[in-house]
Amino acid sequence: MEGTDIAGPDAEGTRALAERMGRELEEAGALEVLRWAAAAFGSDLCVTSSMEDAVVVHLASRALPGVDVVFLDTGYHFEETIGTRDAVEAVMDVNVITLTPRRTVAEQDAEYGPKLYDRDPDLCCALRKVQPLQEGLTGYTAWATGLRRDESASRANTPVVGWDEKRQKVKVSPIARWTQDDVDAYVAEHGVLTNPLLTDGYASVGCAPCTRRVLAGEDARAGRWAGRAKTECGLHG
Repeated sequence: MEGTDIAGPDAEGTRALAERMGRELEEAGALEVLRWAAAAFGSDLCVTSSMEDAVVVHLASRALPGVDVVFLDTGYHFEETIGTRDAVEAVMDVNVITLTPRRTVAEQDAEYGPKLYDRDPDLCCALRKVQPLQEGLTGYTAWATGLRRDESASRANTPVVGWDEKRQKVKVSPIARWTQDDVDAYVAEHGVLTNPLLTDGYASVGCAPCTRRVLAGEDARAGRWAGRAKTECGLHG
């Protein structure tokens, strides 16, 4: 299948394929899901990673060596996150592609005022995450993510293969059925890189101004946009 931004009849056929494979691969292992995606889409498949850990990147490198790994550099990341990205690029058989927003942080501050993330976090995410990813995925037919159903209620129904209606692409979530214990076991077995912040009280790592350590008993994403109703940046919904 050639990688394009699909629309019209082609999109309907690809949507049907994604929905069918979501059912067929529901009980499949993560590597099997990615091997199907690699066989179906080849270089027209990419992986997106927040560099919280490199589990899906590692899996994808086994299924499709040299796979494109798309990383969003929002300008607000922790130093540890950028370091994890650089380490992944150095040691794994992948091609890391760093996307940046149209505006630098200084340009955004000049246009919208400083600390937009405090006043309108949805707009900040739209400008620094959603728009760059929309543009960066142009030309790919499918993208793989590290979404897991156990992370939050909003992700509880994530299919292992589904259809991204907003972007008109196949969306692959090979570890959707995994638990944190599964992730930890894979990291230990394969020596996979993880963000150092995960051992410093952070259960989910996003932009520094909008991420805090989690408290005992909180879910993994409670440290993101704490004190707000916001739970997602808009990339996955």
